[in-house]
Amino acid sequence: MNLQQFRMWHTLSLTLALVSIVLLCPGVNCSKILVVPLDGSHWLNMEIILRRLHSRGHEITVLRSLKSWYIPENSTIYTSINVRMLEDEEDLEVYNRLLLDVIECRKKSHFVRSFCQQYLITKLFSKGHGMLADSAALLLDDPVFMQKMHDAKFDLMLTDPAFPVGVILGRFLKLPVVFNVRWINNGESHFTMAPSPASYVPVSGTELSDQMDFADRVKNVLFYIYSQIEQHFYISPAYSDVFKRHFPPGTDLLSLELSADIWLVRADFVFEFPRPTMPNVVYIGGFQSQEPAPLSGDLKTFVESSGDHGIIVMSLGTFVSALPRETTEAIAAAFAELPQKVIWRFIGEPPASLGNNTLLVKWLPQKDLLGHPKTRAFVAHGGTNGMYEAIYHAVPVIGLPLLFDQFDNVHRLKARGAARVVEAYSLTKENFLEAVKDVVENLSYRENVQRLSRLHRDTPVTPMDTGIFWIEYAIRNKGAAHLQPAGYSLPWYSYFCLDVAAFLSAILVTVVWFSVFCCRIICCRRSKTKLKGE
Repeated sequence: MNLQQFRMWHTLSLTLALVSIVLLCPGVNCSKILVVPLDGSHWLNMEIILRRLHSRGHEITVLRSLKSWYIPENSTIYTSINVRMLEDEEDLEVYNRLLLDVIECRKKSHFVRSFCQQYLITKLFSKGHGMLADSAALLLDDPVFMQKMHDAKFDLMLTDPAFPVGVILGRFLKLPVVFNVRWINNGESHFTMAPSPASYVPVSGTELSDQMDFADRVKNVLFYIYSQIEQHFYISPAYSDVFKRHFPPGTDLLSLELSADIWLVRADFVFEFPRPTMPNVVYIGGFQSQEPAPLSGDLKTFVESSGDHGIIVMSLGTFVSALPRETTEAIAAAFAELPQKVIWRFIGEPPASLGNNTLLVKWLPQKDLLGHPKTRAFVAHGGTNGMYEAIYHAVPVIGLPLLFDQFDNVHRLKARGAARVVEAYSLTKENFLEAVKDVVENLSYRENVQRLSRLHRDTPVTPMDTGIFWIEYAIRNKGAAHLQPAGYSLPWYSYFCLDVAAFLSAILVTVVWFSVFCCRIICCRRSKTKLKGE
């Protein structure tokens, strides 16, 4: 081999090596990412992100509970470590019992019922945050585990901060932190990190839109005050002992959360109401939505047999396994009178009133059914994932909200003219049948959701690619402190300029007092001069 051939071979080898590195892990060195997810439906969208990160060559470690509901211990895309989490103390029956209590709350007046169900959630969360604080303490107090974390030399913490174990661990390890977030502590994430004027930004749980009259604004302000009380008197104190023992003085839960480098917020303003935001917030709402795959087997046969009438899809999510028996019987009886075929994700004893047009399944390929041209409507509980999939595939919704944010979600879609809302506590065969027929037959619902779908899809970069870019951005730059507003570090009285207002008020009072004092002296002198003259 002569010198020229050697140089050509050497150049080709280097080129192939560089191409291999770029293809394996484009745009960033292959990194080690520590992930603390939330179980249930939150895990479903976290797993989608992890699969994309794994395909780009990143090494992923996931902390999970040994009794995890949905997070598998063995996976081809990550290595798992079993730790104590909330799932060790709870089971899915907790949410079924909560559902029955919420249904009772919904029977009260519109103003009262929101506070009633929020109080139920407060009780649940106050207990849950105590358990989560214990879980965080166990991790930080375990020298073997913590040494393992330090020795792994992770480049990033990716976590869902609805449960803050990942927030605490990530900051203790001094890692850049990226949130995959919509809900945090006691409400929607924006209320933690962005200005939220109560005059037009509805507080989580109020079921209000951004068009509020005076009574709505009263309710919104009261809910905001309640949420602050919940945060500062029920949630934050649960972690005080952990912070005293492991963090610098003055550390609290909110300060750790606000120090996150990037917030990947699962929201899109096609669905959310416009509101103030922050420079380190990236919107990835609907990132989990995908094009449908062809149906197969009995499901394909059932759907194709629906003819021109099409099908209706019903699913109530992952947490709640069943509605009260009388409710499911009413739903089944209403479905039986429809010309459409119905595919219903259902767990439990089949309703006695089930019609021949209804197929019960324990699992269904939701995206494939919603994306099928024969789908006419989606009966859903209002989970975020389902709402964005309905928007993505342009399917109008009959909302049957049950817990947590579901009431707000379906009311957002209702405000856009793309959904009807029915209540579990008052549901009858007649009113449910009327709602379904209205959504299927009234073209305005489909036209409105088609418009939302066009807007949602009209982006230069997909939400998934946007999210992956900013995760790798935080890795490349070892965080994104330059995007964090200075207001996060201000005390509350400085943030609201109350100290400035007090200072200016003091000056004004001093000037007024001095003016009055001078006027009194001048008036007294004139009075004395006048009396002497007389």
